[in-house]
Amino acid sequence: MDRLDAKTYDEYIKALTDISKAITSELYLEDLLKLVVMVTAQAMGVTICSLWLIDEDENPPKIRLKATQAIAPEYVKDRSLDTNEGVVGDVVTRKQPLVIKDVLKNKRFKEKEMAKKLGLASMVGVPLKLKDEKVIGVLNCFTSSPYEFSETEVNLLTAVANQAAVAILNTELMVKTRVIQEELETRKIIERAKEILIKRRGMKIDEAFHWIRKRSMDSRKSIRSVAEAILLSDEMFHG
Repeated sequence: MDRLDAKTYDEYIKALTDISKAITSELYLEDLLKLVVMVTAQAMGVTICSLWLIDEDENPPKIRLKATQAIAPEYVKDRSLDTNEGVVGDVVTRKQPLVIKDVLKNKRFKEKEMAKKLGLASMVGVPLKLKDEKVIGVLNCFTSSPYEFSETEVNLLTAVANQAAVAILNTELMVKTRVIQEELETRKIIERAKEILIKRRGMKIDEAFHWIRKRSMDSRKSIRSVAEAILLSDEMFHG
C-alpha cells in the first residue's frame, strides 16, 4: 500500500497547483525553491526533500544544493557535486528517476555517514526536466524508514519536478529581463545627462562622461544616481 492511499491524490494535485501558481507569480528564485521543497515534502510525507540545480557558470558545471526543508546542519551545509557524481549525478546523467530502497547499502549513495546521523532509509530522485529534455536540476525525497515508492508516486513527483523546472526557468528569465531593462534604462539616463553637460557646460562627450564618473566616485553614489541628479537639476532650472 503506497502513500497515495493515506495522503490522498488531492495533496499531490495541491502541490502541483501551488507550483503552477508560482510559475505566474513574481517570487524570487530562493523563495520559489523553498516553496517547491516544502509543498513536495508535505505532499509526499517524507523526512527530507531537497532541490539541486546545475550551475552552468562553473567550468565544468557543478550541481549545487539550493533548497531543503530540513533543518539538520549536516544536511543544509553548502554542498556541490560534479554532474556525474553520486545519486544526484546519476539522475542528471541518465535523465531518469532513481529509486533506492536502502541508501546505506547502495554503492551510488556516497553520503552514508550523513544518512546514518539523520536516520535516512529510502530515497527517490527525479530530474527537473524542460520540454526540450534539458535537465536543470534534481528533486530528492528521503524517508526515515524503509519504503518502496510506487510508480504512481514517482510519476507524480516527476510532474512536480517538471512544473518546478518551468517555474525556475521563468524566474531566472524574469530576473535577467529585469537586469537588462535596468541596464538599458541606466544607459538612456546617462546619455541624456551627458547631452545636458555638453549643451549647458560646453563639454565634449568624453569630458561629460568623465565628469559624471568622477562625481560618482567622489560622492560614492552610482553613476545612474549622479545622472538622474543632473536631469532633475536641469528640469528645475531649465524646464
